[in-house]
Amino acid sequence: MSKFDKIEELQRIVKEDSANLDARRQLAVLLMDCGFNEESLGHLLYLSKAFSYDEGIFYNLGIVYEKMKNFPKAKEAYLKALELEPEYQDAIYNLGLVYTELREYDFAIECFNNILENDPEDSNSYFNLGLVYFKKNNLIQAIENFQKTIDINDEDLYAHFYIGNILKEFGDLEAAKEKFEKVIELSPNYSWAYFNLAAIYNEENQPQMAIKNLQKTIEMNPYDIEAYKLLIRLLLKEQDYAGAVETVEIALSECEETGDIDYLAALTYESAGDTDSAVIYLEKAIKNYQTLSLQVQKVKSELNKLK
Repeated sequence: MSKFDKIEELQRIVKEDSANLDARRQLAVLLMDCGFNEESLGHLLYLSKAFSYDEGIFYNLGIVYEKMKNFPKAKEAYLKALELEPEYQDAIYNLGLVYTELREYDFAIECFNNILENDPEDSNSYFNLGLVYFKKNNLIQAIENFQKTIDINDEDLYAHFYIGNILKEFGDLEAAKEKFEKVIELSPNYSWAYFNLAAIYNEENQPQMAIKNLQKTIEMNPYDIEAYKLLIRLLLKEQDYAGAVETVEIALSECEETGDIDYLAALTYESAGDTDSAVIYLEKAIKNYQTLSLQVQKVKSELNKLK
């Protein structure tokens, strides 16, 4: 029997006998597993009144609220579960995640440290500690915990990725590149690793390597507007006007917020000697001023010079 058939069967049972709490519990969990969060929530709230002493009900309530991005309610549910069972490790871990979302970082740290006291090999808790410290801008503690994550699970690409970002922040560009290359080795489709490599190569004044990685970024994520913007500027700098025009056309077709792209299109067409198209795109940039990084007056001034 499929999950959906089971849901239909349980719904039928509950409809016929609303006091069948075992069937209602099964239904609530199955609905939650299948993504029917609102429906699951209704049943769990009903059950929480009937089983006010059951930590499992409140734990599942926390999960549903978390899935619905209602983090204050999720926090409340997990705390109730822990009031009933103080050593409920899954609830402690999930509460740490919720505290992180609520930016209650010190409480999150307490939760993940609690998990590690019971299971020193829990790489996920080390990762989440690293993430909390990263959000607190305590980069030394962050990198230490991300490294502990990798010591336990070297295939945690996100831990490698965050270490790469921190190393880049510290100015250790070679080590950062190694980390982003490791991320790509683990996940060849991870566009942000290519973008960060491109940013480093651009900083090192290696435009061709930067262009190569930006093109790979866009191949993996054709909606990355920041990658298009940097790539167009680099292609213009390298006087690859044909490549810049091609990139502009792709960006305009793929991206929604095009103010900056319109402006870069104007620069591209002007560099390629197509003044008429440059004028058209400067006018479009002014029209799309809400997504334009430059001051509109500057764009108007450039437009007046071309007309």
